[in-house]
Amino acid sequence: MKNIMNRFMDWLSNSFAPTMNRFAQKPWIATLSSAMQKIIPFILTGSIIHLYNVVRSYVPSLPDLSWIIKFSFGMLGLLTAFMVANQAMEKLGHTKYTISAGLTSVCVFIMYIKPVIDTEGMFSVGFNRFGPTGIIVGIVAGYIVSVIFNFVGKRELMSESNLPDFVIGWVQNIVPIFTCIGLSVFIVFKLDIDLFALILQLFSPIQGFGQTLPGFVLLIFLMTFFYTLGISHWLWNGVKTPIFMAGIAANIAAVEAGLPAVNIATNEAVFTAGLITMGGLGATLTLNILMCFSKSKDLKTLGRMTLVPSIFNINEPIMYSAPVVMNPLLMVPTWINSIVGPIVIWISMRGGFLNIPSKMIQVGQIPAPISSIMITEDFRAVFVYIFLFLLYLAIWYPFFKIYEKQKIQEEMLEMKEAINE
Repeated sequence: MKNIMNRFMDWLSNSFAPTMNRFAQKPWIATLSSAMQKIIPFILTGSIIHLYNVVRSYVPSLPDLSWIIKFSFGMLGLLTAFMVANQAMEKLGHTKYTISAGLTSVCVFIMYIKPVIDTEGMFSVGFNRFGPTGIIVGIVAGYIVSVIFNFVGKRELMSESNLPDFVIGWVQNIVPIFTCIGLSVFIVFKLDIDLFALILQLFSPIQGFGQTLPGFVLLIFLMTFFYTLGISHWLWNGVKTPIFMAGIAANIAAVEAGLPAVNIATNEAVFTAGLITMGGLGATLTLNILMCFSKSKDLKTLGRMTLVPSIFNINEPIMYSAPVVMNPLLMVPTWINSIVGPIVIWISMRGGFLNIPSKMIQVGQIPAPISSIMITEDFRAVFVYIFLFLLYLAIWYPFFKIYEKQKIQEEMLEMKEAINE
């Protein structure tokens, strides 16, 4: 059994992890992860207003700041379109196109959401198409524009011409801009195709699967699995962000219409509540506490040094210093937690034992169970927190004790060597 585990770890560290790191760094893949990171400030801006609205519900005299949500969180689709094309040009080395490709993508996205312009020049379109529901559409628009700009950019049109540089620059921009916009005009207005609805329909199976228990568990497990290999969960932003954003947007709309929230796969349920990610991705808080009382001097010191970040659900210090990353004894319980935690939360919320979040507050550094109560608006979150805390502790304990024994033996050996010297 030990030999099998050793071979498995050798394959993970020397083959699988390096291959995935190279894959994640490929321009077309890195583009999406980078673009999603760039729009996080706009998501957090909307989160701050939702948090403010919680306070405002108790102090009605405070001013209404809902318009800030509409033009931050409510513009995520549009912002995504710009950032995907912008980051693609940066990753592909076409730095002269970063702005023009991004702006072209904005124009294309606006056409994709199928606006109506009447004879008097009045522009009308469903405002919700600009927001989180449109993230997938923004990604598609950004990639299509990027493919065209990349194709033209590689050919360096008129680069050997004797014309002034600014004229050559115009031509090199006009060709891809004209192609992108012309193609979109033909599809949307000439063929009268609602690309927004079509794209959402094509991606609906992915969105739908993400809101099922298997999809929910799989996504969190994958993020955690790769994290234990030293690969940041940001790699999965392009997958989780559209699912999570559409999920919370639908929950907000449902509650405003007097209906119950139904989508559990949201950033709020996974990160903000601090239940699945108690101490950080992989639920490392109880590991941290075990380390604080360890018989190993090294583990005790590390545990106490990293406890405060863990309380605020920041676990990079313990993941890389314990270490959990590439440590088979601690990787396995991390994987188990990433399966058990989502299942418990799914059963709790679907079974009516805990409210499903219906406010967009994506601040994952609020300590649980304070954040758990705040985001679910349900004091029963305390009981769920206690149950999961004990469950995570039971999962970590046997693996930790084996690791602790190894560390104590290493420390004793080092002490003997120091004495002999």
